[in-house]
Amino acid sequence: MNKIISTPKAPAAIGPYSQAVMAGNTVYVSGQLYFIPETGELLEGTIGEQTTQCMKNMAAILEEAGCTLADVVKTTIYLKDLNDFAEVNAAYGAFFPQNPPARACVQVAKLPRDAKVEIEAVAVKA
Repeated sequence: MNKIISTPKAPAAIGPYSQAVMAGNTVYVSGQLYFIPETGELLEGTIGEQTTQCMKNMAAILEEAGCTLADVVKTTIYLKDLNDFAEVNAAYGAFFPQNPPARACVQVAKLPRDAKVEIEAVAVKA
C-alpha cells in the first residue's frame, strides 16, 4: 500500500498531486520548485539560490519520509534555459558531495509559475 508523504516544512502541492509517495521502501518526490514554504512565494535571487531552495524543499520531504538526500538514487532537473546548467550544477552538487545519484537534466518549454528550475527525485529508504 502506498503512503502519502506531506510536511509543512516544504511547499504545499499547487495541484492534484502529493509532495511525495512512498511505495514499499521507495520514495517518489514530486518536482520541487523554489517556493519558500512559509510564504508560498517563489524565491527571488540567482538560479543557484533558487536551485538551493528546490533542494532544501526536497530534503524536508525526504526527512518526513524517514530518508535523507543520501538515499536519493535518481533525480531529474528541468531547466527553462540550459544556459543556466553550470550554476545549477554547482548549487545541486553541493547537496551531493559524495556518491551523487543518477541524474537527467533537460531544458523544457515552460514550468509551473514560469519557474526557471524544478527538481524531482526517487529515493530508496535503507
